[in-house]
Formats: sequence, C-alpha cells, structure tokens
Amino acid sequence: MSESKVENTVQVEIFEPPMCCPTGMCGPVQDQTLLDLLETVRTLESLGVTVARYQPGTHPAAFTANTEVMQAVRARSTSALPITVVNGRIVKSGAYASIHEIREVLNGVAR
Repeated sequence: MSESKVENTVQVEIFEPPMCCPTGMCGPVQDQTLLDLLETVRTLESLGVTVARYQPGTHPAAFTANTEVMQAVRARSTSALPITVVNGRIVKSGAYASIHEIREVLNGVAR
C-alpha cells in the first residue's frame, strides 16, 4: 500500500484481552508490543483508516456483536485475543497484527 490515504470505508478493529487500563500502558514497565501497536494505529489513522480497539470489560457489546470474534473466544478463550479484524474479516488471532500484515490486507481493499 502506498503512503496515500485509503478509502474511508476501511475499518480495522482490534479485540484485545483484558488490561489494567484502556491502553495497557499504565504499569511501571512499558510493553514493547503495545508500543508497536500504538505506532501501527497512528500509521493507519494517518492513512485515513478508521481504527477501533475493544476490551471485553469496557466494550462487551463490540465482542458480542461480532459473531466470528465470539466464536474464536468461545473456542480458545482469551488465548484467541488479540484479534484483528479488517472490514469485518478476522485477519489475525492470538497476537497483534503488524503494520506489514495489515498493509497486505489493505492492499487488496485500496485497489
């Protein structure tokens, strides 16, 4: 995907495991995985992609509204999380998707 903006219809949703705070970055040691995720979110938003992050304790309705996510959580419990969804389709489960993985999916959307 080039650095140009993509269509506004692109949505990335990240269904995360329970954390101590909304960002997960409230402890004394910062988690590099969450710092990388923050950079990924900022990059996607700068390209015009809508990004939403959900945690079960703060956004339970988002989990229950997505049938595929709920099936994955029922089957694998919290080990299924995080789950990355692009335009309603799960693209990665069990770990955060990298910016490169999301860009590969978006290349097909932005054409």
